[in-house]
Parts: sequence; structure tokens; C-alpha cells
Amino acid sequence: MYPFIRFAFHAFRARRQPRLPFDGVHVSHHLCWPWDLDGWLELNNGRTLTVYDLGRIPFGIRAGLFDAMARERWGLTIAGSVARYRKRVRIFDRLVMKSRLIGWDARFMYIEQAMFRPDGSCTSHAVFRSALTDNNGIVTTDRALVALGQPGAVSPALPEWVAQWIAAEDARPWPPMQDT
Repeated sequence: MYPFIRFAFHAFRARRQPRLPFDGVHVSHHLCWPWDLDGWLELNNGRTLTVYDLGRIPFGIRAGLFDAMARERWGLTIAGSVARYRKRVRIFDRLVMKSRLIGWDARFMYIEQAMFRPDGSCTSHAVFRSALTDNNGIVTTDRALVALGQPGAVSPALPEWVAQWIAAEDARPWPPMQDT
């Protein structure tokens, strides 16, 4: 089940924190609860992606994205993700999550997130390809930038590995498994 209470807590808290600049980093703190575990008694890989929601949504709130979405009647979707898991997270482990926008193209915004232990060691890292939507489909990022008060903003250069991931996604067949 989705962690609605945790989501509400982080969203409420984000509304009371200072606005983030467009290139700011949102830092949030999390705890691995018993219901986040898998059969090996560590943070479930799918739940990790859900916990990333608990940093990404407050980041969007603080950056003004959700105000623009409400004003424009837009939705938000994840169009892809790439994650790397490196250290086990066990019950009651504390985590510090960092979330930031690393760039965009004509259709998508790319949000980088990482979880760290209090000692600074990284447990996982992910990049999410996200899009705003309206009744006609994906909202172009130039329209989104205007709504965010950043008309004409230019995306920072995406890291080479992110550009390669985007290229791999563009080359990936869709729909999948058509010949089976």
C-alpha cells in the first residue's frame, strides 16, 4: 500500500519550508519501517522507488511546480527511471535523501535523487524522467518553464551517462515483446 500518511507529512512539511531556487536541492529524512521490507529483511527495491516519491514530490512543492500544476490543471507522470542499488537498508535505518532537477529536454524533466546513510555512504541513486500532462498529452517543457516563471531558461548539460540512457530509451522498442 502507498505510504499516504508519510506522503502527507512530507508534503505538509515542504509547504512550510522556504522556496527552492530552480536549481536547488531538497534534503529530506526518512526511516526504513517494517512494512518497507522484503523477504530478506531489507528495503524492498520497489518500495525504494516509492520512498523516492517522498523526496521528489516535496522538491516539486518547494520549487513551485505544484502551484503551477494547480493553476494550469496539469498532471505529473513518471515516464521512465534508472536506479542503482548499492548498500542494504535494513529496518529502522535512517536515510538522508537529496533530490534535484538536473536538466530537461523538449518533453521531459530529469530529476536526480540519492539516499545516504547518516555517515554519508550512498545506498541508492536514481534518475527519473518526468513529464507534465494535460488533456492533450505531454506539456512541453517550454510551456512548463513559462508557468514556473523561468521563460527562456536553458537546461544545464545533462551528464553524459544520462544522455546515453536517454538515447538507449529512445532506441528501445515500444510496445515491447511484439514478436513473442
